[in-house]
Amino acid sequence: MKTGEKKDIRKLSLEELQDFFLSEGDKKFRANQVYDWLWNKSLKNFDDMTNISLSTREMLKAHFTINHVKVDLMQHSNDGTIKNAVKLYDNKIVESVLIPTSKRITACVSSQVGCSLDCNFCATARLKRMRNLNPDEIYDQVVAIKEEAEKYFQRPLTNIVFMGMGEPLLNYANVIDAIDKITAPEGLGMAPRRITLSTVGIPKIIKKMADDEVKFNLALSLHSAINRTRSRLMPINDKSPVEDLAEALKYWYQKTQRKVTYEYVIWDGINDDEEHALALAKFCKHIPSKVNIIQYNPIDEGGFRQASQEAVDMYVRILESRGIVAKVRKSRGQDIDAACGQLANKNEVAEI
Repeated sequence: MKTGEKKDIRKLSLEELQDFFLSEGDKKFRANQVYDWLWNKSLKNFDDMTNISLSTREMLKAHFTINHVKVDLMQHSNDGTIKNAVKLYDNKIVESVLIPTSKRITACVSSQVGCSLDCNFCATARLKRMRNLNPDEIYDQVVAIKEEAEKYFQRPLTNIVFMGMGEPLLNYANVIDAIDKITAPEGLGMAPRRITLSTVGIPKIIKKMADDEVKFNLALSLHSAINRTRSRLMPINDKSPVEDLAEALKYWYQKTQRKVTYEYVIWDGINDDEEHALALAKFCKHIPSKVNIIQYNPIDEGGFRQASQEAVDMYVRILESRGIVAKVRKSRGQDIDAACGQLANKNEVAEI
């Protein structure tokens, strides 16, 4: 931090905030009031803390800032999906998405600026990873979508998925801290079972999540249970082959007793044959699981094409015949590049 630069108050824990007030000769309970404004009421300005004296508010402004994010561009899809271009305090941009359906409204949030994993089918992978998001920046994305759900749909936010830009497990500490704030009664109070973290699969951190006894759901971006194919699609598979993933997932289930969702795209000429479907079915038998077959969302004129409906039907038939739940998910927000794999800051805000 530069000399004279104010610290973001949301970097302080409640205990650190209490210590600050005591050091200023004020009462400890003031910290609880400020903390409630910051995390439960999602306040962005010290002046709006109406139950705190003017002199205390001025003291806070002299010492701290609130580096809240700003939605600089909002795009509305024909299907109701909303994509936010979110400007961070350092002017970097990430994207988040509100996904409405008849039964739920889901916030799809980002965990990193860019990504370092080079998955060949994903637009975000073409952006270099610039930095991890702070817990408050993740929390703010959720708050923005919560407010949009209430404004545009008159409905509450029901679910959160970490399926935006970046790999959540490569920003593990900040993601967990953000989820703690989102689920805490003194935060947004959302139930952990309403949150799903999606990962390409980093075995040692999947095991750490199990040891940490997290309560949210786990989804794995799989796309092939055959190493040669998965490595072609996702270079990280060279370091974390499907055998290592299977071992980590068995550990996860042993510790948490929570089933895993496998996210799976079927591409023409890549994994659209019976060999790949049977390999997936075999992989699903390691632990209780289900499969979401996701529609491919093109990111350019490249070599990836959505498989035929016959191939999708073949997968569903093979999986269901073996007692595996398989759902075919239609993508939303394609017309504004808001669907899975399309988040790449292709907007005027990012270009500026």
